Amino acid sequence: MGLNSECVCLESRVKSDKKNILIVDDEENLRHMLSVILKKQGYGVETAANGREALEKLAAGSFSFVLSDILMPQLDGKGLLSEMSSRGMGTTVIMMSAYGSIDTALECMQLGAYDYISKPFKNDEIVLVLKKAEERERLRDENRRLKDEIRIGAQFAGIVSKSGSMQQVFEMIRKLCDYKTTVLIMGESGTGKELVAKALHFEGGRRRAPFVAVNCAAIPENLLESELFGHVKGAFTDATADKAGLFEQADGGTLLLDEIGEMPLSLQVKLLRVLQEEEIRRVGDSRSKKVNVRVISATSRNLEDDVAAGRFREDLYFRLNVFVINLPPLRERLEDLPLLVEHFLAKFSARFGKEVGSVSADAMKLLCSYHWPGNVRELENAIERGVVISDLGELGVAALPERISGAGGSAGGVLLTGDTLSIRETGEAMERELIRRALEKTGGNRTHAAKLLEISLRSLLYKIKEYGLE
Repeated sequence: MGLNSECVCLESRVKSDKKNILIVDDEENLRHMLSVILKKQGYGVETAANGREALEKLAAGSFSFVLSDILMPQLDGKGLLSEMSSRGMGTTVIMMSAYGSIDTALECMQLGAYDYISKPFKNDEIVLVLKKAEERERLRDENRRLKDEIRIGAQFAGIVSKSGSMQQVFEMIRKLCDYKTTVLIMGESGTGKELVAKALHFEGGRRRAPFVAVNCAAIPENLLESELFGHVKGAFTDATADKAGLFEQADGGTLLLDEIGEMPLSLQVKLLRVLQEEEIRRVGDSRSKKVNVRVISATSRNLEDDVAAGRFREDLYFRLNVFVINLPPLRERLEDLPLLVEHFLAKFSARFGKEVGSVSADAMKLLCSYHWPGNVRELENAIERGVVISDLGELGVAALPERISGAGGSAGGVLLTGDTLSIRETGEAMERELIRRALEKTGGNRTHAAKLLEISLRSLLYKIKEYGLE
């Protein structure tokens, strides 16, 4: 490739990276002023005198943003928003008006506008709004990229991860899934041990047979034997009929013995016999029955320590850990956290019928700096809570549990007062006071106040109206 060709390629890349803006306003002087300001900031600029002309230019060209007045002849700003929505034009729109009220701004945002700015405005104010819009577009692109990563190679059998340690787990699952050999899954609570057990079952040849799971710590010792092996009528007081145990229910498939370290010693010897002889005997029965069950066990305990302390049978331990899969805690694979957040956002947004598609930068910093003692389960619960609480499409710091956000008993000096113990009432009072202070500090500039409060302008406008701070 020659020098001229390289220069042409570089020039085309620079052009493609430039953000193009369409300014729509019936005032020629304002169109000219904005063109000069934004061209100096490196934007490509075109102008239109009304909504009809804007639609023609949007159909003919490609624009990153539309900066539109509301009151215009022929087709006004709200009409332009409606037409863009009906035609599937996804360009980000920022509205301007010298006559708008909060209701007008909210109406525009409900029609699809990203932001709203009041005339007259300072030069740096319009640039700031555009930079925020660019950051939003960057985050959207990042979210799309993360979704692509989840679809391509970062998800295996319902488990989301791109970390090296979890990729090794995936490889181990692929190697073991078709064999009946016992597997011991070890990991802290919440790391996904049952998900791995299900992957071993559903990725292998037993996928059409039953998968049965039992938590050995959740069943009283005197009932666990009957639960596992079944019983015959009259075996004990409440045995009014024959009952098949979990081993029989899992025949041909897989039985997960979760928290195997909690199994009492008296049952451990019977479990060992089942693993060795591949047959069970119901409580109260004199006959044994053959079963074809793959046994997977899981534990958050250190079974070697339990063996040394006499709490777990050594022969059973060696029989269970023919293959061991160690699951790393979330704090050791934080590169997976954005992927997991994206995954849970999509899951709970769909479940609750909400569109919470992103996490604010500050909230993501807190999520990444938290130590996650409850691992992936705790993260899932935190995102579920956040989706329920969040409004307007973004999960922010306020939607995180207090243990993650680090919120204390006061906010900016707003102390808890009065006799009420209602979290809702106290939270609303603190929020109202913070908004009042931010508006006071910025001289009523809502765009700047929203930045101080670290919420979107849309959220601030709703809250101003809700709390009567107009």
